[in-house]
Amino acid sequence: MDIATIVQVLESTLRLATPLLFACLAGLISERAGVFDIGLEGKMLAAAFMAAAIAFVSGNVWIGVAAAVGVSVVMALIHGVASITFRGNQLISGVAINFLAAGITVVIAQNWFRQGGRTPSLSGDARMQRIDLPFAEALRDVPVIGPIYHGILSGHGLLVYVGLLCVPLTWYMLYRTRFGLRLRAVGENPAAVDTAGVSVIGLRYGAVAICGVLCGLAGAYLSTGLSAGFVKDMTAGRGFIALAAMIFAKWRPWHALGAVLLFGLLEALANRFQNIDIFGLALPVQAMQALPYILTVVILAGFVGKAIPPRAGGSAYVKEH
Repeated sequence: MDIATIVQVLESTLRLATPLLFACLAGLISERAGVFDIGLEGKMLAAAFMAAAIAFVSGNVWIGVAAAVGVSVVMALIHGVASITFRGNQLISGVAINFLAAGITVVIAQNWFRQGGRTPSLSGDARMQRIDLPFAEALRDVPVIGPIYHGILSGHGLLVYVGLLCVPLTWYMLYRTRFGLRLRAVGENPAAVDTAGVSVIGLRYGAVAICGVLCGLAGAYLSTGLSAGFVKDMTAGRGFIALAAMIFAKWRPWHALGAVLLFGLLEALANRFQNIDIFGLALPVQAMQALPYILTVVILAGFVGKAIPPRAGGSAYVKEH
């Protein structure tokens, strides 16, 4: 594998990891507050449809992104009402959101565009444009720096850079702010937070809303940046892969970045190589494409070491009188 091929694979890795990164950070923040969210997939799917549909109708990708964030936050708040206010089962609520999104996106798309449950292809300002970083062209031929800065980091949509920026921002928010301290405390011991006079319900709703925003960005990038429109079930399990990456990272932001880049690398390799030889054995393209999902199963089966979730995760808080 030559340098040019390696650069192309790593550039694809960054693009493919972006929706996973948004979704992984979304699940991380929600679960740190004690609200398990299996519905990442559904929120991403609904956001992907809304972004593509509104971007096509308006001709402006950023109006589509705003609509995607809006619908994702609404679905996140539905999950919050079910699991926080009414103290329902958080896992069942998340699964219900996945089913709802999978069905309603296709029905609305078919009735709106009459193209078999998909949106028309996006082009021009309706699709996310690439951004060339400063001095990228000037540094193109510089050894080491050129391939990394020009070949890998430059030339992506804005949301790729927003996703990377979200990693240190999430870390800072969780570990260096009062809100983050309280958020983590709510996920570990909500009774102690309540005793201190801080609203457990308010903090959990805040975490759920942030989760909705990040899932909206994930879905918007999927349909307007990574692809040029919406198709049925286009998330293809990315919400569940993001959950696996979150567990792999043990609910830590910087580790989450490494985890999603690993998944993105596997998908990039599968897309780049139709088959690969390992010790003389040629793996077919289907086996290559299954690698991210195989890694997901391995992680969820517990083969990456013990991952301990927040102690109050998945449990509705009942205020003591």
